[in-house]
Amino acid sequence: QVQLVESGGGLVQPGGSLGLSCAASGFTVSRAAMSWYRQAPGKERELVAITSTGGRTNYADSVKGRFTISRDNAKNTVYLQMNSLKSEDTAVYYCNARRSNLAGVLLDYWGQGTQVTVSS
Repeated sequence: QVQLVESGGGLVQPGGSLGLSCAASGFTVSRAAMSWYRQAPGKERELVAITSTGGRTNYADSVKGRFTISRDNAKNTVYLQMNSLKSEDTAVYYCNARRSNLAGVLLDYWGQGTQVTVSS
């Protein structure tokens, strides 16, 4: 059974840092495209960062230079390090895994989300 469990959210002041973790089970993160999304109140869910199976990374323009996505294959965990946080980064952050099953069908899995609030 595939499961993604996020942790590390919380309240942080503007300019501060926070690290999120996404622990995966039921599959190997090295064989999946792993992403972080976020959804702010009243807004659509948006892609924040993605790391491919080949190790390439890509970021939303709004977080480039401030956020870093990484994975630890030994721990089967993906991380999102967030620096220089702004109030507009406030949102629920979700971990996503996209992988193919044996039939070649792409499947998406989501974590339950973790709240990040940037406020003084």
